[in-house]
Amino acid sequence: MKYEELRKEMVAICRDSFAQGLFAGTSGNLSVYAAEDQVMLCTPTSVRYETMLPEDIVALTLDGTILEGTYQPTSEWQMHAEIYKNMPQVGAVFHTHSPYATSFAVVNKNIPYILIEMAPFLGGDVPCAPFAPPGSRELGVSAVETLKASGRNGCLLANHGVLAIGDNLPQARIRAEYVEDAAKIYHHALQVGDPIILK
Repeated sequence: MKYEELRKEMVAICRDSFAQGLFAGTSGNLSVYAAEDQVMLCTPTSVRYETMLPEDIVALTLDGTILEGTYQPTSEWQMHAEIYKNMPQVGAVFHTHSPYATSFAVVNKNIPYILIEMAPFLGGDVPCAPFAPPGSRELGVSAVETLKASGRNGCLLANHGVLAIGDNLPQARIRAEYVEDAAKIYHHALQVGDPIILK
């Protein structure tokens, strides 16, 4: 099994993220792109994170040809592939349905720059990408356009969830964590008063 250590890391991060509440059920997915081999490794569809094994990780090309794997890849594989095709600096993609951030995605509302940590990890505020159907290439196009236009490392997906990118999986994951953290704090701040937006 090729990329054995990377597969183990992916499953470990999936389980940790499930325990954190970034994932629920079988929702959410992640991928890593091995550019030297032009191989994308991604989580399988409809497999619970508590039972997922390294050999369940699917290896495929960016056009969807499965190279290795018992299961089908995540239904969002086209979104992941579109990012790797158009943002060659990206080595990993992390997609969550984390509740606070997704609540802002559902109302199509950006998360403004309210915390100093948002600058180094996310680049500033968190924009919301226009809606596109889940599982479609168009969803990837929408995310790519939003990330490129904003220069951010993460965005909301309208009526869907969160997307974060990174050079590697740990970096993409921590960026997804900060999107959820910012959304949670912004949500609570709105109950207290008028949040002050940083510049």
